[in-house]
Amino acid sequence: MLSTHFLFIGTPEVFVIMLIVVMVFGADKIPEIARGLGKGIRQVKDATNDIKKEINESAKLNDLDLDVTKDITKEVNGVKDKLDDFTGPIKRNR
Repeated sequence: MLSTHFLFIGTPEVFVIMLIVVMVFGADKIPEIARGLGKGIRQVKDATNDIKKEINESAKLNDLDLDVTKDITKEVNGVKDKLDDFTGPIKRNR
């Protein structure tokens, strides 16, 4: 069975929520609310990018390794390869 879920909310629930929003705020206020939410999300995203930039600059000044994720990915892939060698021709079903 195929269904669309967003944050554990199904399609019927989304329509009910939209109906309640229209009833509470009115159709003419929805674009204004959406713009406000968009601006808020943009400010959070910009702040997050600024924090990331500061962390990266600080790490470079202090000669810290920023490629930790590459090292972790390399180790995980190594373990997966060893596991595949160990299990041989056994395939996993999904």
